[in-house]
Amino acid sequence: MAALTPFQIEPQFIARVWGFRDLHPWYDRVAAGDPIGEVWLTGDDCQVASGPHAGKRLVSLFAEEHDSLLGAGAPSADSPLLIKTIFAREKLSVQVHPDDKMARKYGDPRGKSECWYVLAAEPGAEVAVGVRPGTTLAQIEKRIAAGTLEASLNAVPVAVGDTIFVDAGTIHAIRPGSILLETQQNCDLTYRMFDYGRGRELHIAKSLEATKLATRAGKIAPRVLADRAVLIDVEYFRMERIPVEGSRSSASLRGAEKPGLAYLFAAAGAGRISGDGFEPVDLPPRGIVAVPAASPEFDLEDAGAAEGKLDLIRITPNWPG
Repeated sequence: MAALTPFQIEPQFIARVWGFRDLHPWYDRVAAGDPIGEVWLTGDDCQVASGPHAGKRLVSLFAEEHDSLLGAGAPSADSPLLIKTIFAREKLSVQVHPDDKMARKYGDPRGKSECWYVLAAEPGAEVAVGVRPGTTLAQIEKRIAAGTLEASLNAVPVAVGDTIFVDAGTIHAIRPGSILLETQQNCDLTYRMFDYGRGRELHIAKSLEATKLATRAGKIAPRVLADRAVLIDVEYFRMERIPVEGSRSSASLRGAEKPGLAYLFAAAGAGRISGDGFEPVDLPPRGIVAVPAASPEFDLEDAGAAEGKLDLIRITPNWPG
């Protein structure tokens, strides 16, 4: 594998009817038109923002440098994860995502399991994850038609630092009051069941087909280790919160894992990556840096008091099977 140095990724701001016009202080962005609901950090159309491949779309870089990014023998050369921040001013639709099998049935390469890490939450903030015990598909279909589907949903209160798993097939809805870091399979397939009369397309037949009444969705308790907290470790993705006291070496960030693709996200504060043979790479607040499998060794330093303490989230793909 040819060496490929860590690089910053330029975020992509995605318009959503339920979003905000002003993302300050999280991002220096005010919508010129439709409100912004999602900030895609690793979308296929996001651009590389530093290093020799600056200006290139992420999907193109994966096509050209898949072994260097993912490591030899990865089961797919595609970018495996879509990571984004969610800003909900209004309720999102009640929705469900298909699993891999159903997605492929209809010609898509993969389904969508996801998780949410709570970056901020107002008192009383909650999300809807799964349905209440005893609910049947027939009841769900009737309540969609009657506009009473929310009564079937399981409300989950959320606070800063919570992690919620939403595996494919889980009916769910994000509600106002929190800011979420979402990690998902690199797929944006969404089947809307109910949308509060906003006039967008619904996908009732496919949503019912995709629905699993019993799933593993819900809050995940962190697994605290000596040098990090493992927030979630399931098929498709692993997420860790790693303290950076001054600096951490790339080897210590990786721990016992073999070299592979990793994303470093600054939930708060900022950092700087430096190593032999490449220009330093900044990790800005709420920004993300990709660390390829073939990256040279480096040190990650906390940028210091001016930006606040670095709160580092490390996200890696988990190949199922």
